[in-house]
Amino acid sequence: MNVSAWSIKNPIPAVLLFIMLTLWGLMGFGGMKIQNFPDIDLPTVTVTASLPGASPAQLETEVARKLENSIATLQGIKHIYTKVQDGSVLVSVEFRLEKPTQEAVDDVRDAVSRVRADLPGDLRDPVISKMNLSGAPILTYTVASKRMDDEALSWFVDNTVTKTMLAVKGVGAVARVGGVSREVRIELDPARLLALNATAADVSRQLRSLQQEASGGRMDLGGGEQSVRTVATVKSADELAAMDVTLSDGRHVRLDQIAQVSDTVAERRSAALLNGKPVVGFEITRSRGAGEVEVAQGVRAKLDELKAKHPDIEITEAFNFVDPVEENYHGSMYLLYEGAILAVIVVFFFLRDWRATLVSAAALPLSVIPAFGFMHLLGFSINVVTLLSLSLVVGILVDDAIVEIENIMRHLAMGKTPMEAAMEAADEIGLAVIATTFTLIAVFLPTAFMGGVPGKFFVQFGWTAAIAVFFSLVVARMLTPMMAAYILQPPKGEHGEPGWMRVYLGWARWCLKHRVWTFLIVVGFLGGSFFLAGRLPTGFIPPDDLSQTQVSLSLPPGSTLQQTYKVAEQARELVQRNPHVKLVYTAIGGGAAGSDPFMPQGSAEVRKATLTINMTHRKARPGVSKQDIEGQLRKALEVLPGVRVNVGFGGSAEKYILVLSGEDGQALSAHAEVVARELRTIPGIGNVMSTSSLVRPELIVRPDIARAADLGVNTAAIADTLRIATVGDYEQGLPKRPRADRPV
Repeated sequence: MNVSAWSIKNPIPAVLLFIMLTLWGLMGFGGMKIQNFPDIDLPTVTVTASLPGASPAQLETEVARKLENSIATLQGIKHIYTKVQDGSVLVSVEFRLEKPTQEAVDDVRDAVSRVRADLPGDLRDPVISKMNLSGAPILTYTVASKRMDDEALSWFVDNTVTKTMLAVKGVGAVARVGGVSREVRIELDPARLLALNATAADVSRQLRSLQQEASGGRMDLGGGEQSVRTVATVKSADELAAMDVTLSDGRHVRLDQIAQVSDTVAERRSAALLNGKPVVGFEITRSRGAGEVEVAQGVRAKLDELKAKHPDIEITEAFNFVDPVEENYHGSMYLLYEGAILAVIVVFFFLRDWRATLVSAAALPLSVIPAFGFMHLLGFSINVVTLLSLSLVVGILVDDAIVEIENIMRHLAMGKTPMEAAMEAADEIGLAVIATTFTLIAVFLPTAFMGGVPGKFFVQFGWTAAIAVFFSLVVARMLTPMMAAYILQPPKGEHGEPGWMRVYLGWARWCLKHRVWTFLIVVGFLGGSFFLAGRLPTGFIPPDDLSQTQVSLSLPPGSTLQQTYKVAEQARELVQRNPHVKLVYTAIGGGAAGSDPFMPQGSAEVRKATLTINMTHRKARPGVSKQDIEGQLRKALEVLPGVRVNVGFGGSAEKYILVLSGEDGQALSAHAEVVARELRTIPGIGNVMSTSSLVRPELIVRPDIARAADLGVNTAAIADTLRIATVGDYEQGLPKRPRADRPV
């Protein structure tokens, strides 16, 4: 069946078809999310196990190795990365890409369940989750108030702000940074405990057994069934202080006789600052499948409502990763329009007929817009990859239409009517147009089937280009001949050749007469191209020139929050001396903005701080790139003593990761230092950091076994007493004081 002839004879179905495709494409475009990169699903599973207070050496032997040995028996594993730090183990299991992600999660969960009984009893149940590349925060805000103290402000963020933000469509998580948490503190008197022959563990166990709400079953009463609940909780710190505590020898004592009870806040383990001013911050993470721009719009609208309800609260946007996405989207769309307009102008210069140009130009929107409908159907989003694909093919979408129009114009010049010219020219050129289009599809579509992690990103690239090119073929075979038959008119006179065409034809004649020289020139160009291609820098994602960067600070193990706070302030003062730095948001002991999702992070530590920096826009600093500013910051921060400094977000900024492995930990650390020192001598190396930890200071208690046996004391009792007397019991073991709004 000749589709072109049928379309010319029946124009209404063809017009209605493209009207429907255009409307469908516009609906698909409106329904697509705007993202930075497409959401990809990698079969990588993380296992997080927590035992507060445990040393890395203990966790390595009792937890990490047992988990690794069980997980290593699974099929399809590519790599297992383990990070052990104070109180936590994070195991990242990378499977081969052909492994279904949900199957990988189930396999890891089964492997962990097999060894759960062999792990320490106090270990919290390991958390198994798949890696989420959309898990990095996209927005960070700070909250300040002259009316509220830190505790009230922190609860305002935990309760009011978090509930409001989680109601926004697309928000996946809200995490508070800085601030404090409320707690009732019981500070025991060691001298009185010694006099009463009691321990901190005895008091903790008594409080846990007394201060609780428990179900009591059910009973028949008054002809009906009622549930029974045992409630033995206090409502204030004063009631708790007056509580009687039973000692191990049967005596009773009031709690306030052996301890000081106070309703206060927990020890600070994190802090947030905005330009050096203490604040309470919160980070917002989008959920998988949501768009950054959509989430940011919803969050800002809800925050405006929140500010109206609480005028005494000052909410400031510390930084965001949404503006670069919006800027990229608007810039790409502008270039798309610009490319389309320039393509039409070039077509006019060649055809020199506005009717023919109009028919050819119609192929651009009618090829791109329906493609959005199929992209939405396939679950694609508007992101860097799809916009790159469309901007690449926008110039070739009119190729088929131009070939059709040029042949129709040639038949018109023979004296045929537009209807006859369109029918005969379309039939004559049809096979060549189809061959050209499927050749382009054969070039672009294989990129959708690339292997490795880059292939996950380029799935949308290949399909987007192939779909748009295919629709250009549909336009060229159906709409272009039909429009030409009803719009074009026979030429009124001969068109003279323009001057540049005569120059081109002169070059073509010269090449045909001097074939050997032409062949040698082509070979020279080909060889030169291969030579230059080998000298180009390589990489998956080129370095960006955005207006945000990060400075990560790591102090030696054993450093306190106050020491980290002081060093972070020194670093902030050095950073703000740079004329291109506008704002600095500091997160100490918390915050995950900019973390590399491909590397296991572990839990936050008070000895680590992150400075997120907002810089001037690249248009305001001509000739100065983001990498130049990062180099200046590295140079300025060299004066900080005893601090590991890393400038940049990681991920694409870290071009090379070298892994050293061995059984001897001391020899491994020594060789790592040698390798790092040698790497720093290589020109062009910006920053070299080792993940090997420094020696962690600790106090070791070695019980006298014989003496402990005489006193009837075992090692577990000593360890429990020390833990409870210094940092309190495990969080899951602490009694809770219920309140109307929250347990304390």
